Amino acid sequence: MLGEYRITGRRAAEIAASVEQGVGSGELAPGAALPPMRELAAELEVNPNTVAAAYRTLRERGVIETAGRRGSRVRARPASTAREALRVEPPEWATDVSQGNPDPALLPPLGEALAAAAARAARSPVFYGDEPVDPGLARAAAEAFAADGVPCGPDGIVLTSGSLDAIERVLAAHLKPGDTVAVEDPGWGSLLDLVPALGLRPVPLPLDDEGPLPDGLEQALERGARAVVVTGRAQNPTGAAVSAARARALREALARRPGVLVVEDDHGHGIVDLPLCTLAGATDRWALARSTAKAYGPDLRLAVLTGDAVTLDRVRGRQRLGPGWVSHLLQDAVAHLWHSRAVDPAAVARAYGRRRDALVRELAGRGVPAYGRSGMNVWVPVADETGAVTALLQSGWAAAPGARFRVASPPGIRLTVSPLDDVGIPRLADSVAAAVRPAAPRRYA
Repeated sequence: MLGEYRITGRRAAEIAASVEQGVGSGELAPGAALPPMRELAAELEVNPNTVAAAYRTLRERGVIETAGRRGSRVRARPASTAREALRVEPPEWATDVSQGNPDPALLPPLGEALAAAAARAARSPVFYGDEPVDPGLARAAAEAFAADGVPCGPDGIVLTSGSLDAIERVLAAHLKPGDTVAVEDPGWGSLLDLVPALGLRPVPLPLDDEGPLPDGLEQALERGARAVVVTGRAQNPTGAAVSAARARALREALARRPGVLVVEDDHGHGIVDLPLCTLAGATDRWALARSTAKAYGPDLRLAVLTGDAVTLDRVRGRQRLGPGWVSHLLQDAVAHLWHSRAVDPAAVARAYGRRRDALVRELAGRGVPAYGRSGMNVWVPVADETGAVTALLQSGWAAAPGARFRVASPPGIRLTVSPLDDVGIPRLADSVAAAVRPAAPRRYA
């Protein structure tokens, strides 16, 4: 079953370490089946509970997965192998459309905001025991949430170090290793890494331009999903945005399962002109995170989080035992940018929208289907990711392989429009058309 590799150990920690060593050395290949617990216990002459504890540790670390009667197997891609490693390092002469970064020209200058934050810190330093969230920032965030139909008051705001930090804290507040989470497919690579790293099991949630498909959500819930993570708009990598009609259908499905945790990621706030059609409140447990990364810059590691009272209380409690709070220097800088209207969301949305729509249109004119309803990314289904990425690199373009974003959906590549101008867009479309043999699915999965 395991070839020549022999699992060793007498204690659970030793058995787990032996399996991890085999995975790390390549002697236990991705997908390799592990012995049934009683069989391995008999071979090692230990109690079956010892092997069960070792397997549980390996699941929690994201090294193996358990699929009912199929037993335990080494994960196809261990959680320690980040999807971000699946990238092509572009030569200096190539244009990089793979990173997913905002256009620096559309980000606000930070000097004035940081100076104001430093001056305030000099006047009134923050100490242990002070309020973790600046009241002015909390009020502004709550008002913005309320304007988008998200139930929230000033006391319903938690700050985290970005969207992924918020999502991790919410999932950890409610779920335990082995629980199933429905994730968009294709979806955000960092989230697809995070879920198994927490010992959770991802279930793919197919989507189209209007967001997750209701029948796909039903199937995920029937498969036992205890949580669902949805991107309201500017979905990464497809650019999908949940429409009002789609939100109603999803809310109806979720309302029949009030115990399911719903987590929404609104990282597109400030760069998208489409309205947020939220799922907040569709179930008893929910949370919505809104980061500053795309509108103000990725290095401003701050996201505002709201949700039901139980979820927020658990997140606050765990946060107090870790970082304690998000730096008030960052809070004050973001508050200054917010109140001074340093970013014009409509103008930024138009800038990205013009490039994105132009690229989709140019590709369509060359017979290449592509998707991108909102945000800064365009998703192109392809027959062969490796061939497409390699051909594009030879033409002077570094594209992101779809493997960074997929669970079970068909191959594709992601193109970020941030570095493109009016001259580059048709040139990129020419290169893509020459590099791919496009597929034409009616949906992403």
